[in-house]
Amino acid sequence: MDNERASALPPHVLIFPLPIQGPVKCMLKLAELFCINGLKVTFLNSQHIQRCLSSCTNIESYFQRYPNFRFETVPDGLPEDNPRTASEFFEMLDSMKAVSVPLIHEMVTSGPNSENPITCIVADGVFCFAVDIAKQIGVPLLYFDTISPCGLWTYLCLPKLIEAAEFPFKGDNLDEIVVNAPGKEGFLRRRDLPGFYRTKDLNDPFIKSVLKENMNLSLAQGLILNTFEELDASILSEMSTVCPKIYAVGPLHTHVKTRLGTGTTSNSILKEDRSCVPWLDMQPLKSVLFVSIGSLAVMTKEQFMEIWYGLVNSGTRFLWVRRPGSIAGLEKEFEISMDFSQATKERGYIVTWAPQEEVLAHPAIGGFLTHSGWNSTLESIVEGKPMICWPHNVDQQVNSRYVGEFWKLGLDMKDTCDRVTVERMIKELMESKKEEFLEKADRIAKMAKASVSKGGCSYKNLDQLIQDIKSMKFSKHSLKIKII
Repeated sequence: MDNERASALPPHVLIFPLPIQGPVKCMLKLAELFCINGLKVTFLNSQHIQRCLSSCTNIESYFQRYPNFRFETVPDGLPEDNPRTASEFFEMLDSMKAVSVPLIHEMVTSGPNSENPITCIVADGVFCFAVDIAKQIGVPLLYFDTISPCGLWTYLCLPKLIEAAEFPFKGDNLDEIVVNAPGKEGFLRRRDLPGFYRTKDLNDPFIKSVLKENMNLSLAQGLILNTFEELDASILSEMSTVCPKIYAVGPLHTHVKTRLGTGTTSNSILKEDRSCVPWLDMQPLKSVLFVSIGSLAVMTKEQFMEIWYGLVNSGTRFLWVRRPGSIAGLEKEFEISMDFSQATKERGYIVTWAPQEEVLAHPAIGGFLTHSGWNSTLESIVEGKPMICWPHNVDQQVNSRYVGEFWKLGLDMKDTCDRVTVERMIKELMESKKEEFLEKADRIAKMAKASVSKGGCSYKNLDQLIQDIKSMKFSKHSLKIKII
């Protein structure tokens, strides 16, 4: 293709998310923002994820409104009955490296892309192989880390903690303060770091993966984050010394609504049960606690019962998402004793999955008992709903610390799950400190919405990102990212 014809074509971005609910969800939002602003987008899903989206949503017909968008798929190499939960994470990555990567190499150098070639790749930060693909076809690479900035920062601090002999931890005191986390000295405890920090083995697969991911960030032209500057100013300031080109463009789910001036469609890979919405319509204002541990986390039967007793004993109305497979060792729906079923019949509602953005925006919701995934945390922040945080993995331990002690938007329940604590925290969030938490949450919610409004920081940052992608089409220079 000659240079004159190439310059007349729109920039063509290949977006490749990690094939799990959270990354797919927010990267689809970014893809829509790109389409609205005239970029051509190829969204590369695993075949499994695409089947889930097709069966649970109208996402494929929804995106037909954008002629500059198309889905492509590759197999992830796993059998269809593989549960693809957090415990199979490395199995999935190894399988994708063996099966998916060769197909992606072929895809980006031939077929439909030969007429309008890829000019930029946006890949999940965990995909180290994206560096080689971008280099092979000679295009810029932007990493999109869909975890929280505060969580990502603890990943980037890993080499420094190893060098300072602060990690692996000496002894078992998880309340000891972390010293070598720049900008957060005296704030983070060992227990507030991601779960991989609790290993004693530097050869642990997760440790090796994080170190490799850190190194590969240095080979990208920039880093996209789903946050807004007013929320994460201190972390973004620290990260700017390490990652010179950062685009904070979130909250993405709200950003899309702002640009469109209307709502969007669901992009959940699980079927949503909307029967909970009419039930919420009948509940008093801010009276209901929403309970969900996300799309991947699994609890034990004992933990399930402690949360159940805590809910029952609190007397609070609740909407509980009980995802199939979310309780370890149960092959069928868990049977609750009739006494407790009757006790909660009027004030409790249980679904297998919920339209979470809509639920959190509902006026009947007064709080959120959450696993502290970053999408869930941001959605709760945007709607001004205080949180009880019960984190499981990845960035969730860090997020819960920030919610409880930095942003003061709720309570951190990490590393504990007993009915007395659950009951106490529910009563604190929904009763004794309800107004205090709601006031703080409302203030930050207004900041979140202002950030994606015209003139807001995230609005400007997205415009800059799009302009840079258009410029990258003709530029070969790299803005390097340094690692601590």
